[in-house]
Amino acid sequence: MEIERKFLIKEMPAHLEQYPFHRIEQGYLCTNPVVRVRREDDTCYLTYKGKGKMCREEYNLPLTQEAYDHLIQKTDGYRIQKTRYRIPLDTADKNPSGLTIELDLFTAPGSLVMAEVEFASEEQAAAFTPPDWFGEDVTFQKAYHNSHMSRFGIQGNS
Repeated sequence: MEIERKFLIKEMPAHLEQYPFHRIEQGYLCTNPVVRVRREDDTCYLTYKGKGKMCREEYNLPLTQEAYDHLIQKTDGYRIQKTRYRIPLDTADKNPSGLTIELDLFTAPGSLVMAEVEFASEEQAAAFTPPDWFGEDVTFQKAYHNSHMSRFGIQGNS
């Protein structure tokens, strides 16, 4: 089960270069249900996601590079390209659970900066207080789901 919230960004965090990052390319074989192929650095996989906005089923299956290269050619719409930074949340009073921010800098099919935070439970997600540099919560806005952006492009915020 994937439980996550998504946010636009008001300002970029300082010293972004100090955090680990991944280069991601992904495409969608189907968007209802979501069936995605992704290459994250040198690791490839196929993902199935069930219905839902904040909470939904998610299954990842490993793919070889050869299988990825074959399947990515069969995807519909735009291929999404982004750099994902993994930023640990301050473990102080607001978020004592040691959560990690996944800050995505999209470069295709448009420009967008968005953060995702994954949670262990719906209660944890509901109780989350975002950092001051986060902007609007877009968890329930279809336009900010990657599968939607692969079909209709990206609404930029940068």
